[in-house]
Amino acid sequence: MTKHGFTLFVFFSAVASTTCRDEQDFCESKVCNEREFKQNHFYTNEKTYGEIPLTLSHRLLDALPLDELDGPVSRPVRGCVFSGSRPTPLKEPLTLAAASQDVLRNILDLNESVIQNEEFVLCVSGGKLFPGSIPLAHRYGGHQLGDGRAHFLGEYTNRKGERWELQLKGSGKTPYSRSGDGRAVIRSSVREFLCSEAMHFLGVPTSRALSLVVSEEPVWRDLFYNGNVIKERGAVVLRLARSWFRIGSLEILTRTGELDVLRTLLDFIIEEYFKSIAMNDPDKYVVFFSRVVNETAHLIAHWMSVGFAHGVCNTDNFSLLSITIDYGPFGFMESYDPNFVPNTSDDEGRYSIGAQANVGLFNLQKLLEALKPLLTSDQLSQCRQTLREYSQTYQQRFHELFKAKLGFLGNQENDSYVIAFLLKLMEDTGADFTMTFRQLSEVTMSQLQTGSIPPSMWALSDLLSHEYFRDWVQLYLKRLSRMESDSDAARQHRMQGVNPRYVLRNWMAESAIRKAEKNDFSEVALLQKTLTEPFVEQEEAERAGYSSKPPSWAQQLRVSCSS
Repeated sequence: MTKHGFTLFVFFSAVASTTCRDEQDFCESKVCNEREFKQNHFYTNEKTYGEIPLTLSHRLLDALPLDELDGPVSRPVRGCVFSGSRPTPLKEPLTLAAASQDVLRNILDLNESVIQNEEFVLCVSGGKLFPGSIPLAHRYGGHQLGDGRAHFLGEYTNRKGERWELQLKGSGKTPYSRSGDGRAVIRSSVREFLCSEAMHFLGVPTSRALSLVVSEEPVWRDLFYNGNVIKERGAVVLRLARSWFRIGSLEILTRTGELDVLRTLLDFIIEEYFKSIAMNDPDKYVVFFSRVVNETAHLIAHWMSVGFAHGVCNTDNFSLLSITIDYGPFGFMESYDPNFVPNTSDDEGRYSIGAQANVGLFNLQKLLEALKPLLTSDQLSQCRQTLREYSQTYQQRFHELFKAKLGFLGNQENDSYVIAFLLKLMEDTGADFTMTFRQLSEVTMSQLQTGSIPPSMWALSDLLSHEYFRDWVQLYLKRLSRMESDSDAARQHRMQGVNPRYVLRNWMAESAIRKAEKNDFSEVALLQKTLTEPFVEQEEAERAGYSSKPPSWAQQLRVSCSS
């Protein structure tokens, strides 16, 4: 324990360098530019800045209209994209429970020794600001009202020329908090930290997480919205993304008739994040829309290939850069079930894993509605045609990813049938999604041919009980035999590179959370280490049972929007 009440409890793993809210009407408020903003607000007070070698900048301050007022008071806002809002420090003592070495080194150009600095703990928890930071809350509104507990700190350009935007989550009230307290709890913060990093190492486009800081500050939550309010503890995650703009960023401006602001924001997004689109192209909005449609289809197909269900797929949680953001009541599917719903708040199954592609299409339709005032009739027709092609784009990417999961090279006429046949067998038997594909990458063709599957391959053993499994095996082996220059060892190696042995199952996260709530962060550290190499068998992970059948108590777990 240090003099300021900080505890460092951080484990690094070696990494190679390389909700639920209604809408609301809005009313006018003034906007200002960057210079006025700095002069009129607390940001010129140097005592608020930490001594960390990481200087942030703000391209958007001079480019986008800002709310003149600042402060955490929830209030109506109009005519701007961001509002000034300073983080509310967590109450000490604080514990730095986890940090990502990969983010420190390869994104922020920092040495891991920086975590020993008390100023670092303050900066990543909202107690102080990084040099150059001007904290803001983003206004958006497809379903919510904006960043109700997140603070955009600024952006960092690293040695590789990459721009990353830093944001705190759980850092206190903003003008968009309404009746919320602006906090996040350990439970949800552990999940967000671990899953952000896990998805990156699975190869899925995603936001990243630098750090997890926990406190003793009490936070009251009704976990399942049943009137049973319990006391939990506050936590803050510092997360990063190339951009935090989402479909709801544009929706709110169209709905309120702020078309000048809409055009300004859209032009900024295209110029800054879609560099290949010429700003003088009269069809730039059409090209932008086409890009978002295609990349969204690819993202959701990638989710499906690793069995990931986001849980709350509304337009506020869909990135315009088509990356995975806002990890809430997500879940990695265990037994294969197209109706798998990780979020117990989703009574109707709107965001089930099998519905994600259709929900993506719905969200893209909402994006087109937001763009409509800026489009000519011909451009609108082009965009509608792009939407009609969405399903084909999704299916094609889904097909490519699942062919790779089965080790196929080239194209054969019945590949789609072989994939669909296997998924049907998995659905009928409740076979584990992750381990079925992983064990198919480990089993030999000879073992499949003879049916002599080792008992340790428990997921494949479940499939053996299906009356049509042998028929599928014959189709599969016939398909593999057509790849004349391929060997069984090459197939296994290829498949093991795309079929993870470890994903962040809810029971694994829950086990880490229960310990973390008792200030034991050892399993957070183990999971962080394991999930940085999800395709490699690891001794510690095997001892922890991370590739074994889920424990019986895992079936009783529930997650919700409460966080």
